[in-house]
Amino acid sequence: MTTDLINLFDCDESQLRRILSDALSGADDGELYLEHAQAESLTFDNGRLKGGSFNTDQGFGLRAVAGEAVGYAHSGELSASALSRAADAVQAVTRGYSGSYAAAPQRTNKKLYGDENPIGQPSFEEKVALLTEIDAYLRAKDSKVRQVTASVAASWQVVDILRADGHRVQDIRPMTRINISVVVGDGDRQESGSFGTGGRIGFGDFVTGSNWHTGADEALRQALVNLEAIDAPAGTMDVVLGNGWPGVMLHEAVGHGLEGDFNRKKTSAFAGLLGEMVAAPGVTVVDDGTIDNRRGSITIDDEGTPSAYNVLIENGKLVGYMQDRQNARLMGMTPTGNGRRQGYAYQPMPRMTNTYMLSGDKTPEEIIASVKKGIYAVSFGGGQVDITSGKFVFGCTEAYLIENGRIGAPIKGAMLIGNGPDAMKRVSMVGNDTKLDTGIGNCGKGGQWVPVGVGQPHLRMDQVTVGGTKA
Repeated sequence: MTTDLINLFDCDESQLRRILSDALSGADDGELYLEHAQAESLTFDNGRLKGGSFNTDQGFGLRAVAGEAVGYAHSGELSASALSRAADAVQAVTRGYSGSYAAAPQRTNKKLYGDENPIGQPSFEEKVALLTEIDAYLRAKDSKVRQVTASVAASWQVVDILRADGHRVQDIRPMTRINISVVVGDGDRQESGSFGTGGRIGFGDFVTGSNWHTGADEALRQALVNLEAIDAPAGTMDVVLGNGWPGVMLHEAVGHGLEGDFNRKKTSAFAGLLGEMVAAPGVTVVDDGTIDNRRGSITIDDEGTPSAYNVLIENGKLVGYMQDRQNARLMGMTPTGNGRRQGYAYQPMPRMTNTYMLSGDKTPEEIIASVKKGIYAVSFGGGQVDITSGKFVFGCTEAYLIENGRIGAPIKGAMLIGNGPDAMKRVSMVGNDTKLDTGIGNCGKGGQWVPVGVGQPHLRMDQVTVGGTKA
């Protein structure tokens, strides 16, 4: 497989560039986005290989931007005729319009991950053997285990971005992910636990020896804890959030509200608040796409802008938004490397990369000891957020009571309910132990999904509404 995607066309580069130049004449911005992608997944469930898939896809997306209007056309056919048809379609937004083509993004020499294709390494047989071993290990570990589901997934994406001004950049993006889920039971009661890990790396040492034991043990531990959990209380109480994956609440309740398109259109709860206090002092939130090998990292975004370390909230004050090129231009701001798309059939839009809160000065022990009565939320499952109002609901998949500064019984059915900007102002203690998630995040927006990272330190939030199941 060639990584020079132009060679897949039935025309030479000069002809392709002539079509592109004509298509974007009079536009404010735009590009030709070429993609070749491969994806593989295997799922082992209930003692047998339950599913497997391998997909290859390639194509182009052509975009012309004129003010707030966008013309977009895509095709899985890499040919001059298909590109010419796409050019005719996108020129609908530039007819009668005379724009000034924006300057190309700056270039970068930094590369955040390797380009080796993880698909087929290790072999299909070795991956099946790994999943079989995980299943057998967990069933032998505890007699309460009733079901084990384990999966491996890998992808390899080649991206080539060409502009009408001659600018061209390429990125090769590997990705792997391993997930383990366990269901345990005692009589009629069943509970579950899970663990996942991944990033822009190969499967590496995880598939050899006993390196996967830690993940399997963690999934089983969580399931056994939930099997002993009592019904969660309801009411308004102090809440301690664990570090790492609980940052998904920050991602959803705050992060989406700081994306440029929502703020330009004034549909975000944070619109018009630059320079104002939107969180408690001590709260600093960043979006950082530059961390080596992380799931949410990108060397360049899907418009060709290098990713960056972007401070969004600094010591409680809103100081920046995440921007693609179009929204940055319309808002008089600078692109931040957050223009992302699911693939060639989709337009780019402002999206998060790795979004997390920086550490404070409190130890986790200090934070927990400060709570007389509340809950300790260690992990979250699904949640719902309304970007305009900032209202959110998140379910806890592992949580405990806190009584007189000590962690008590595990609880089930706890839901955190609130408003993103308000919740950030309720943060009264910030831990010194910021951690990113283990590499499992996916983010949906506008019908598109992209890989992301989340993270935070331990936090104390005062007087949060908790929905429970206790009668």
